[in-house]
Amino acid sequence: MSRRTIIKKKFPLPDPVYKNYFISMLVTKLVKRGRKNLAQAIVCETLDTISYKLQINPIQVFEKAVRNTTPKVEVKARRLGGATYQIPIEVNDFRGVNLALKWIVKSAKSRSGKKISINLANEIIDAANNSGEAIRKKFETHKMAEANKAFAHFRY
Repeated sequence: MSRRTIIKKKFPLPDPVYKNYFISMLVTKLVKRGRKNLAQAIVCETLDTISYKLQINPIQVFEKAVRNTTPKVEVKARRLGGATYQIPIEVNDFRGVNLALKWIVKSAKSRSGKKISINLANEIIDAANNSGEAIRKKFETHKMAEANKAFAHFRY
C-alpha cells in the first residue's frame, strides 16, 4: 500500500427539520459564536415567512434561489513576473453553492431595517426571481471572468 491517503471531503448532514443539505449549509453560514440553535431558528422563521408570502413550498423557492445565484466561473489572482493577473477558473458545484449561500447571507445582512429573518426571506425571494444583491454579485463575477478571458492560459 502506498503512503498517500485519500482525504474525502466531508459533506454536511442534512438539516434535522427540513432534511435538506442546502438548509444545513445555510445554517452554518449564519452561525455566530457557536449559537447554532439561534441560526436554525432564524432559518425556520425565514422559511415560514417565505411560505406565508408566496403560498408555495419554501424549500423549492430556496433551492431555485441557490441555483440562480450559483456562479459558473470566478477569478483568482495569480502573480507572474511581478504582475498580478485575474485568471478565470471554473467553479465546482460545492464551491459554487458555498459562494451562492455566502452572497445571499451577506446581502441579507447588508439590507437595512427589519429582522435578519425577514431580510433573508426577502433576499431569497429576490434571488429566486433573478434580482437582488446576490444575483448582481454573480453577474459581476461573471463579467470579471469574461473581461479577463485573455489570461485563461495562465491557469495552474
